[in-house]
Amino acid sequence: MRYALLFVASALAAALMVACQRQETSLPHHGSQTGEGAPAGKPSGGGGPVLLLEDEPPLLLDDGEAPPAPKGPVADNSRCHVCHLDYQKEELALVHARAEIGCADCHGQSDAHIADESWASGGNGTAPQTMFPKPKINPFCLGCHPQDKIGNKDKHKKFFASTAEEKHCTDCHGDHRLAERKCKWK
Repeated sequence: MRYALLFVASALAAALMVACQRQETSLPHHGSQTGEGAPAGKPSGGGGPVLLLEDEPPLLLDDGEAPPAPKGPVADNSRCHVCHLDYQKEELALVHARAEIGCADCHGQSDAHIADESWASGGNGTAPQTMFPKPKINPFCLGCHPQDKIGNKDKHKKFFASTAEEKHCTDCHGDHRLAERKCKWK
């Protein structure tokens, strides 16, 4: 019985190989399957038979233009932008990303926040590692942007004046605040 099953399996494998070879020879080839003659920068067929279903067009992975690369290095904030799409174009986030300072540099890695999707089903979610209520914004920003570097600029002089009403860096630099908080953190 074992030999009969082995014979049937071998016969099926041989039939499949013959069918694939017939299909490969009947398909038009664009360039070589070995990569010779392929346009520069374009992937070749990679060798092996091309398998197509009768009702499906071929998938052409090398069609179209690649999106332009950003000018210069930028911080990778993709983990955060999955949910926080509004910060992809927000001024403060963009300026810092261009300087290779990402969300995690200020807010921590926030792995538990990123992994917790309970808010989607009405839960409260997990807070990011570090959040900045208004009283903590200025001291944090001044850690990288000290008064002796920015305080002499006319627009900042009033900010540092002892009689000035309380101002926050984010009052002028980007709208880097949640417009509406949708949940209370755990």
